[in-house]
Amino acid sequence: MKPDRLRTFIDDVGLVVSSTDDEHEITARVAELLSALLAGGYRLPVEATRASSARHVTYPLYIAPDDSWLMASVVWDVGQRTGVHSHETWGVAGIYAGVEHEFRYLKPTASTAGTPLTPAGETRWAPGQVTVCCTTDDDVHAVAAVGSEPTVGIHVYGGNIGTIKRRSYDLATGETQWFVSGWDNPEDVPRDAQ
Repeated sequence: MKPDRLRTFIDDVGLVVSSTDDEHEITARVAELLSALLAGGYRLPVEATRASSARHVTYPLYIAPDDSWLMASVVWDVGQRTGVHSHETWGVAGIYAGVEHEFRYLKPTASTAGTPLTPAGETRWAPGQVTVCCTTDDDVHAVAAVGSEPTVGIHVYGGNIGTIKRRSYDLATGETQWFVSGWDNPEDVPRDAQ
C-alpha cells in the first residue's frame, strides 16, 4: 500500500475519534476503516512482524499526538497465549497474518468477586478479518496464536495502550492485578526468532 493510503487511514481515524465520544460508534467506524486498509494490501514493515520466543510483543506504529488513539502491531509466536486481561479503552483488531483464537469472558462485577470468570464465547480470526476487541463495558479476553505461523494483528486503541493502567485476571478466582504493558522495540527481538 502506498504511504498516502496509510496517511489517509490515520487522518480518517483521527476524524472519527474527534467526532464522537460514543465508543460503539467509534469502533464500528474504525472497524470499517481497518477492514479497508487490510483489503487494500497494506504491508507492515518487516520489523513490526517480528515474533519473540519469550512472549507476545507490541510495536507502536502510530500514536496520536494527544494520545487519543493509536495503531500498533501485536505479534504472537506459534502457540503463545496471553493471560486474561482488559484494555480499559475501546479497541479494534484486524488479523494481518496467522490465526488468532480469542477467548472472551464476562466482565466481573462486585457480586461475582472471588468466583471463576464466566466464559462468553470464543472465535478464531483469520487474515483480513476485523473485530471490535473491546469497549470499556465489554473488555475481558485472552488470545492465542494457533496454526503454523506467528499471528500478527493490527490494533487500533482509544488511547496509548502502552501506558494505560490495565487489569489482568485470574481465571479461577476472578482476582485482578493492575499492570502497564509498555512497548516493545523490534531491535530487541532476535532476528532468528522470525
